Amino acid sequence: MKQEIQHQAGYSDPINHAFAFAAKHHDRQVRKGTKLPYLTHPANVAVILSRYGRDDDTIVAGILHDVVDDCIRDGETKESLELRIGEKFGSAVLQTVLNVTYRRVDDDGVELSSDDKKTDYLGRLADATDASKWVCAADNLHNSNSVLWDLKRTVDSHSVWSRLAGGRAATVRWYRDVLDRLDETGFREPIVEELRSAVVALESEP
Repeated sequence: MKQEIQHQAGYSDPINHAFAFAAKHHDRQVRKGTKLPYLTHPANVAVILSRYGRDDDTIVAGILHDVVDDCIRDGETKESLELRIGEKFGSAVLQTVLNVTYRRVDDDGVELSSDDKKTDYLGRLADATDASKWVCAADNLHNSNSVLWDLKRTVDSHSVWSRLAGGRAATVRWYRDVLDRLDETGFREPIVEELRSAVVALESEP
């Protein structure tokens, strides 16, 4: 008798296609200050979202969340990249990705500074979908834990903090700002407590 294979979150055709799409666009990119392929980050975001039982669209958005921000090259524009994501993965996935993408200009077309981009990102979380907040939380959970893991593997904490924009103070403040903003929006999912633990641990690191 043919055994029916049950679909499980984290293993599906859309997710496989999302990894292929992300691998193509993050090709040759590495994690800042390491030799790790950049794809290890969206892969870990996908694992986190899958661990919490999120649906395929949310996991796909987690895999693609940095594509628009980091992969405009070789003649491709932001608009053409967004169009391709929408066509391949659907409007819901595209909207989630855009909700967690840093904008280069505001609604009036004014170019945003690095600090303004962060403020704009946090501000837009107020109206973002729960799927977007899940991706935001998973993204920052993996990033903050990556810093913690690197700190535990070295005797020279400066070598870790120095490769991060703004150093220790700005890095820790950002993760605290994200956590506080998720709290302010009323996002009460269990992943927030896991992120809180990582942020508190980072704040205690020298």
